[in-house]
Order: sequence, then structure tokens, then C-alpha cells
Amino acid sequence: MSTPSVPLPGGTWTLGDLTVNRFGYGAMQLAGPGVMGPPADREGALAVLREAVALGVTHIDTADAYGPHLTNELIREALHPYPGHVHIATKVGATRDADGGWPPARRPEDVRRAVEDNLERLGLDTLDLVNLRLGDARGPVPGSLAEPFETLVGLQRQGLVRHLGVSNATAEQVAEARAIAPIVCVQNLYNLAHRQDDELIDELAEAGIAYVPFFPLGGFTPLQSSALTAVAARLDATPMSVALAWLLRRSPNILLIPGTSSVAHLRENIAGAGLTLSDDDLAELDKIGR
Repeated sequence: MSTPSVPLPGGTWTLGDLTVNRFGYGAMQLAGPGVMGPPADREGALAVLREAVALGVTHIDTADAYGPHLTNELIREALHPYPGHVHIATKVGATRDADGGWPPARRPEDVRRAVEDNLERLGLDTLDLVNLRLGDARGPVPGSLAEPFETLVGLQRQGLVRHLGVSNATAEQVAEARAIAPIVCVQNLYNLAHRQDDELIDELAEAGIAYVPFFPLGGFTPLQSSALTAVAARLDATPMSVALAWLLRRSPNILLIPGTSSVAHLRENIAGAGLTLSDDDLAELDKIGR
């Protein structure tokens, strides 16, 4: 089992047989506007990826739909051959259209093609973690995930995928996936103001399954709240820092993947996530999403 090289805020978590720092990096913002096309500053994008690993990030989240294809190509250019302690999580289940939409791609042939595309563009023989993306851009949509998830299980048995997860999923879909095969993470929308998965997070923590919160397209937007502003001012910190620190305190199974295309912002996020929140701070923040 590989071990992270540098401690980051929050300590570590184990995804199956992979140990990662709880503070990770999401690569979505490396693509152009609307997660389409190349970045405005390609060298800057490569620098962010290299700096993330240099600072101790061991969990990088991506998808071949980002760009499309471009973020995976950037990751490969910046980091391949990958250090043994760095693990890449990707997603399948959606593609892109000419208008920048995210149409579903969850037929068995779509899932197989997506896994093959991720392997090729990342330069890997096996993907560490593949999340099946469900629902649509507005959020989870009820319905069975059996067919695409069982396709992923088959690819796992072939050795192309190491671990499985689900993304943008309802609690019922998470339960259905777990009944089919072990999963190591759930990746859903969750933050101080969107607390609909509170019960699910606690259930997953008891089962040793990670919960990876993501935010609306375009990245993390600091929550506009008088309580958040007050706590941030009291700590002489940014709202973003407080929100990240709160997530790490919320539950030990929460893994962060904030994205940025700026080295300076990356460093700010890491420093901010290390804020110490008092019990009074937590009590005030907990009122936001309730």
C-alpha cells in the first residue's frame, strides 16, 4: 500500500487499498470556460498539477468529459510517470455535446469506451478509481443504475478498474450499487448550504466509504451567508477557507477536491483548510444549512 509523502489538512483516508490525503485536487477547472476547450494558460495548468503533487496532494479527480479529453491529457503531460503515492479518480457516464451540455452516456458500450478513453489519455493500464456519474446537470435522478454499474464491475474483473464509486447519486442508488459490488466512495453535491446528504454521509462513514463533495459547475463559489461571513471575519480568513475547514471537520470520511487553475489559489486553499474551528464556530456554521 502506498503512503502519502506530505501531511496535509485533515490527515488521510483509505480508498480500498489506496491511502490518500483527505485534501485532494479537482482538475475540472483546468479546461476552458464551461469545461470546454483548452485552458487559457496551458503552462499554468501544468504548473498547478505539479505543485499540487509537490505540496502533498495524492488524490486527483478528473473525467475524460472535461475538455473533453483535455484535462486527462494535461494530467498525463504534467505527472506521467505517476508517483506511486498519487492516485487518480475519474468518472464515466456522461459525455459532451457541441453546445457544452452533458448528455448521459451510460449504455454498456458507452461505459466501456469511456474507461478505455481514460486509460489511453491518462497513460494507465488500470484506473485506480472510476465513479459512475448518474443524474444530470441539475442533480440526481431516481432510477436503477444496475446496467452501467454492472458493466463497470465487469471491467473491474478484467483488471481495467481497481475501485468503484458513484457520483451525483440518490441514497437509493448508493444502496443499489453497494448491493451489486463494493464501492469506496460517493461523490455528490454537498456544502454548508446544501446538506441533503447528511444522513448518507454518516451512514457511509460507519461503512468506511468516502464521501467526496463537489460543487456547481464552474467550481466552488463561496457561500454568501451572514454566519459564514461572521466566522470568516472573526478568524481573519476567507469564506472559502472556513467552508473547506468545516467540511474536513464535518466527518472523517469527507475528502476534498477543490479545483483551481492558479498555483497561488491552490496554496491558499490548502492553508485555509487547515483552519482551526472552535465549537462555537461550528455551532454557528451548522445553522446555515438547517
